Amino acid sequence: MAASDTSKSKPGFFARVGRFFKDVRSELRKVAWPNRKELTSYTAIVLVAVAIVAVYIGVIDALVTVLLGLVLR
Repeated sequence: MAASDTSKSKPGFFARVGRFFKDVRSELRKVAWPNRKELTSYTAIVLVAVAIVAVYIGVIDALVTVLLGLVLR
């Protein structure tokens, strides 16, 4: 009796997968997609931020390397 109760209340695997993709499609329709100008400016901002962080990490790495070289001599 317990097995029949769980099979009726819980949909099958493929039904759950199908429902998931329907929900994904529904949510993607609600997204406010950027236009080309916004996308270009956002991409430029991200690339500049990544370059700044890369330079910062490179400088810190170089300093630590020099300091460790002096300490471990």
